[in-house]
Amino acid sequence: MTPLGRHSAPQPTHSIEGETPGLNVAVFDPDSPAALPPVFLIHGFGSSVELNWVKTGWVAALTRAGRRVLSVDLPGHGRSSSPYDLDSYTPGKIRADLLQILIDQGVRPLAAGDPTSGVDLIGYSLGSRLAWEFGATQPELVRRMVLGGPNPRDPLADFDLAAAQDFLNDGTPIADASTAWLLNMAQVVPSNDIFALLALIQAVKLEPFDPTDAVPKMPILLVAGDQDERAKSMTLLAELSGRAQSHVLPGRTHESAVTSREFKEAAIAFLA
Repeated sequence: MTPLGRHSAPQPTHSIEGETPGLNVAVFDPDSPAALPPVFLIHGFGSSVELNWVKTGWVAALTRAGRRVLSVDLPGHGRSSSPYDLDSYTPGKIRADLLQILIDQGVRPLAAGDPTSGVDLIGYSLGSRLAWEFGATQPELVRRMVLGGPNPRDPLADFDLAAAQDFLNDGTPIADASTAWLLNMAQVVPSNDIFALLALIQAVKLEPFDPTDAVPKMPILLVAGDQDERAKSMTLLAELSGRAQSHVLPGRTHESAVTSREFKEAAIAFLA
């Protein structure tokens, strides 16, 4: 098995409309591959492949199950580049990057009789929002999805950018609890470029999340901790989908759900 946190092979440099986005792509190959498509992991805001998926045991659990794992540090996160232009961070641009990564990794459209075709997605938090939209716009590629900590409303849309800038400039307290929580989450990771992440938030605000705009039609597993408000609101996504099932993790918050063994086991079983 490929050592955790290392690429299994040199990764191709992909480009979008002639530009190289500078994204760090990670690939993990199992010792005994299952006859199933690869799994593409999309991490949350302020996190990375290493924090969201490697250190929490997801990569190890998936490769033990025979799954080839693909993942990427979103722009401004982990080992990816941190440009300051807003165009690098819009959800539409990120989805275009994700699509090109899958093409570069040899992911093929779903084909009847070929159990290895297509791709399965696992997203967490912001990654769930991106996965929902990706699955809705690329149904020819996505077989199944697992969305952790999903939200029918994007919390980044309500982020108070002015308050965050004031706090960073002179320590002015942030009144909005959600803004303070998200900013703190971004700051606790030393490698994060906080100003790049603020650019991402501003770009996300340019394309607000509306799950009714395009609804993915493949089977979906929605997962949240019972201490996370998303455990209640994700039922709205299930109703929109018509092909989704929900799984609530006892005693887990939005921050702690991703480390849950029960979450991993439910996801692996759903994607089998």
